[in-house]
Amino acid sequence: MTEKLVIVGNGMAPGRMLEHLLEAMHDRYQVTIFNAEPRVNYDRIMLSPVLSGEKDFEQIVIHGDGWYIKHGITLYKGHRIVSIDREAKTVTSDHGVTEGYDRLVIATGSVPFIIPVPGKDLPGVLTYRDLDDVNAMLLAAQSRAKAVVIGGGLLGLEAAAGLRMRDMDVTVLHVMPTLMERQLDPTAGYLLQKAVEARGIKVITKANTKAIVGDGKVQGVELADGTVIPADLVVMAVGIRPSAALAKDAGLEVNRGIVVDAGMRTSDPDIFALGECAEVGGNVYGLVAPLYEMARVAASRLAGDDVAKFVHMDTPTKLKVTGIDLYSLGDFADGDDREEIVLRDAASGIYKRLVLKDNRVIGTVLYGETGDGAWFNDLKKKQTDISEMRDTLIFGQAYQGGSPLDPMAAVAALADDAEICGCNGVCKGKITGAITGKGLTGLDDVRAHTKASASCGSCTGLVEQLLKLTLGDAYNPAAVQPMCACTTLGHDDVRRLIKAKGLKTIPAIMQELQWKTSCGCAKCRPALNYYLVCDWPDEYADDYQSRFINERVHANIQKDGTYSVVPRMWGGMTSSTELRAIADVVDKFAIPAVKVTGGQRIDMLGIRKQDLPAVWADLGKAGFVSGQAYAKGLRTVKTCVGTDWCRFGTQDSTGLGIRIEKFMWGSWTPAKVKMAVSGCPRNCAEATCKDVGVICVDSGYDIHFAGAAGLDIKGTEVLGQVKSEDEALEVIVALTQMYREQARYLERIYKWAKRIGIAEIKRQVLDDIDRRTAYYERFVFSQKFAQVDPWSERVSGKDKHEFQPLAAVGFAQAAE
Repeated sequence: MTEKLVIVGNGMAPGRMLEHLLEAMHDRYQVTIFNAEPRVNYDRIMLSPVLSGEKDFEQIVIHGDGWYIKHGITLYKGHRIVSIDREAKTVTSDHGVTEGYDRLVIATGSVPFIIPVPGKDLPGVLTYRDLDDVNAMLLAAQSRAKAVVIGGGLLGLEAAAGLRMRDMDVTVLHVMPTLMERQLDPTAGYLLQKAVEARGIKVITKANTKAIVGDGKVQGVELADGTVIPADLVVMAVGIRPSAALAKDAGLEVNRGIVVDAGMRTSDPDIFALGECAEVGGNVYGLVAPLYEMARVAASRLAGDDVAKFVHMDTPTKLKVTGIDLYSLGDFADGDDREEIVLRDAASGIYKRLVLKDNRVIGTVLYGETGDGAWFNDLKKKQTDISEMRDTLIFGQAYQGGSPLDPMAAVAALADDAEICGCNGVCKGKITGAITGKGLTGLDDVRAHTKASASCGSCTGLVEQLLKLTLGDAYNPAAVQPMCACTTLGHDDVRRLIKAKGLKTIPAIMQELQWKTSCGCAKCRPALNYYLVCDWPDEYADDYQSRFINERVHANIQKDGTYSVVPRMWGGMTSSTELRAIADVVDKFAIPAVKVTGGQRIDMLGIRKQDLPAVWADLGKAGFVSGQAYAKGLRTVKTCVGTDWCRFGTQDSTGLGIRIEKFMWGSWTPAKVKMAVSGCPRNCAEATCKDVGVICVDSGYDIHFAGAAGLDIKGTEVLGQVKSEDEALEVIVALTQMYREQARYLERIYKWAKRIGIAEIKRQVLDDIDRRTAYYERFVFSQKFAQVDPWSERVSGKDKHEFQPLAAVGFAQAAE
């Protein structure tokens, strides 16, 4: 007989529990989930990359709607359980839904701690726990300049880094002398502070918050010493508390959290609790590894295994901030009965400290170089006597025996139960077993089947080494990866065959190249559409349905369903007439936010979809065309004032930037392209972090390319120097056309250049004049069909159905 299993909460822990339970016995329970958040299960570990812009929400979803449907699970989104009736064995939500249960799992997570200071309830004070918090911060980042993060722990630093990447002026306030003092010793904390400050984030330690000040909204944070830090946004990240009020109201035993035994049962044998709300063995947990272990135990008990039990193990701490490598595990406090081994490499920014007791590792702190963290963790877990390797221990596993070993030998030496992925609790044996048992051949396969490397990604290198170790020469990470599940062909093969076979429509490609699906998918259709636009500009008609929403409506969708519009301003120049036109549009359509972008443009945010054609019509009358801020194409050409106004300008950088932008706007490219022209080596237009940049010098124009300033931060490569504006334009256009023809869809210029090789690009674009001319001429030809303002087309009625609001149909009309 099927039992009713009700789960309160839909976070990572109950999601993992369900995976285990469905694998063990998929038909024992009829499962109902109540989720206070109005969405599916997602990876909270990845909220920091969402805040920073490195990922979006869809990329961190763990179980999409289809997963619940497939497994017959009822999910109530946005339903907070307000009461548990243990006698009747029912739960009731704030929407009035009552559901009976045979077994109940409480996974209500935690609540952020709010410092009880004056002003804590002012608008602009946020916490950092879930996607709603992240969305609120993203909204604040669009229009506010200064942010203060209270708390220098893991969450606080990740929030600060994300806001800084959103161009906010960020200050971190931490009450203790060093950052992350619970996980790091003072030296590592000092190094961490240096690294954080190097990212443009101000850090104030020993900062005791007295009050949050402001008149009707946040305006600053006052410290105990009287200092006031200006702030338009305050993020509190000072800790969490188990969310146990629901269980307490139901009469369950509650201490710091909901008290459970080693089998995750509460004081009521029919009710389990797991995750951040649970207290087991006197401990509460906030890191994902022990939460996943709770999930495994709870699933086993629900499946009838009365032996499974939760055992406490120290969990490593890692910081999810790009470019900062730290690892902390165990007890690193000083003591008379302890010894330590320390390695400092100041030049390389490396610090390693091992704390020993009775010749056994009890604590590890690694900063700057963390590759041996898994090995030190294994030594600690097994309480290995390190006496014989004491002299070389600090140098890591590869140096045991007196000289560096092949890194593969070090991985091979790890025991099968050595933990590889701390986030998901995956050991070496599970990974190698899955590789051999299921015929896995790549990193994505391992992630799909074992979860290793699927969360924060810090163990990716180890997983790849295990693939190499297990598969030997059969493992080729550079092997062709299919475009998607619809085909076995990679991007390069598809591009080659489109030209070789003269394929000029998406159906023709899918038929001739033996696509496995009838219509393709969201990965392959946009790519195929781009390849056809690029290869057959005079014959192929752009496929409207193969573009994402932003490209379909030629505006950027926002979190509330409204859109933002960015008019093109050639080279960042504007006029009073243009500014008045923008102001009139803002007033006429009650546009709530107007922002100057980093690309020297003006962004109007909060426009209703149905108003877009009318907004474009008014902007078009003032001479504006689309700035294509949504496009896989040329976004902006940023300029400085050059010789027109600057005392140091060597060339007319503004004029050249305008010329480039007017020549190249409208072209589609594999990924977004941003350019800049600086009038002198002082580089005020920041040309050396763009996809293509020009630095004007007395002797001509230095052309740079393959820079990045987002997820990856990379300075440009120097393509070469040319003497004239005309030659600079020709080289830039030829480089862009080479990129258009050879890159894979969504591959930025810097990634394409790394794959193709800088020397090869220089040879084709700079040294081979005939080839450069051919690239240039093909680009010019394609522009005959590309330089059509999409805003003007939509004003004239093209795709007008896209901008019509959905009709409200009543039940009577629907019945007719």
